[in-house]
Amino acid sequence: MRMRNKYRKPTTLRCNAGTRCSFPVLVWSLVGCLLMLHLYSLVRHKDGVGGEIQMHMDHHHHLFRELEEVEEEDIRIPPPKGKRSPRAAKRRPKRPTTLIDEFLDESSQLRHVFFPDEKTAIQPMKDAMNDSFYYYPGRIWLDTDGNPIQAHGGGILYDEKSRKYYWYGEFKDGPTYRAHKKAPARVDIIGVGCYSSKDLWTWKHEGIVLAAEETDETHDLHKSNVLERPKVIYNEKTGKYVMWMHVDDANYTKASVGVAVSDSPTGPFDYLYSKRPHGFDSRDMTIFKDDDGVAYLIYSSEDNSELHVGPLNPDYLDMPHVMRKILVGQHREAPAVFKYQGTYYMITSGCTGWAPNEALAHASESILGTWETIGNPCIGGNKVFRQTTFFAQSTFVLPLPELPGSFIFVADRWNPADLKDSRYVWLPLTVGGAADRPLDYNFGFPLWSRVSIYWHKRWRLPYMWTENK
Repeated sequence: MRMRNKYRKPTTLRCNAGTRCSFPVLVWSLVGCLLMLHLYSLVRHKDGVGGEIQMHMDHHHHLFRELEEVEEEDIRIPPPKGKRSPRAAKRRPKRPTTLIDEFLDESSQLRHVFFPDEKTAIQPMKDAMNDSFYYYPGRIWLDTDGNPIQAHGGGILYDEKSRKYYWYGEFKDGPTYRAHKKAPARVDIIGVGCYSSKDLWTWKHEGIVLAAEETDETHDLHKSNVLERPKVIYNEKTGKYVMWMHVDDANYTKASVGVAVSDSPTGPFDYLYSKRPHGFDSRDMTIFKDDDGVAYLIYSSEDNSELHVGPLNPDYLDMPHVMRKILVGQHREAPAVFKYQGTYYMITSGCTGWAPNEALAHASESILGTWETIGNPCIGGNKVFRQTTFFAQSTFVLPLPELPGSFIFVADRWNPADLKDSRYVWLPLTVGGAADRPLDYNFGFPLWSRVSIYWHKRWRLPYMWTENK
């Protein structure tokens, strides 16, 4: 209980001659002014779009109402396979097994929960009509040839010319091994796989559009090196398709970006060079193309302790010496950037190797401005699912042109025991509502809307979207 000090004199401030102003009154007046300014800025922002926003939000809510009703998960950890002797238990008490332990244990009795077998695979060429266009996060996903899709750490490009989507990613259809005892699990570079689709569900394999170098050990793309997170954007001025990727050596000491270019979305892409952007180490990265055609490179740097953002040159083949450091000291990686109603958003993961961790959403009024963290975007599943990004890691956020303001969160569920068997987690993402962390900025009055990723074992896009395909 707080006691009042009866001997303390009231705090006052001199305002005008012969008057005294209470300090609390002054503080509350200041707070009121800030609140009015904040409300004015929100109203002014909304006025720029007029009634169109309200109409869109009503329409959007109607279409996504079903997807926002998330599913819960109740997964029971099985009892240990063998009993420990009392002497052994006393000597070294065993830590309780967690769901994350079960996820990482390739012999776990729950393995089928995280990595369902091929009997449950998504088969667009065979599935009956009542199962068409449904996504099953974590299941094997087959292409039109009946083979598992190999597009890990990837990104998706919508090509206006062909009116198709192109999904690029790491083609990991090889054995998993470790270069040495303490090295991370890896697969030799095979190349960048490309898949095309008109409906985002039925994917045709277009081949390896950027292949590994088999013989020249000095080449960046020699099979013994690392190629990760390829992203492709189209340059309207040059008519070229430009690919950026993370290239590294087996020990992750090169820490560079690589650039390749093609005249066609299906390649082949010609590899140009690698470099350390702005003179800094670069690992997990992505490319974001803004509405005005300016493209940006976003990458983890300084041993993954911060992110860097910088524009590319007009031809997208290099970058000027312009860069902004963001999320300094927060140790975030796997950036996935998107834009909604003039605000830039980004999903990132923590740095825990192949193990899953908690995603965070961030927002900024300018891509080169100050980025604020607005909380964990994951909704549904259970507490562990939300703290592990549904046992996956972000790689891309895909806007849906036919459903403005609607997105698909694209993530990888890594399988470090067998990387070619890593799975895809695609889930609906929306922007709206109060952010999780309003006190982190702006005197407690949040500027940002909440980013929400909804967990579903089985879901599909609204019929209106698929019917237009």
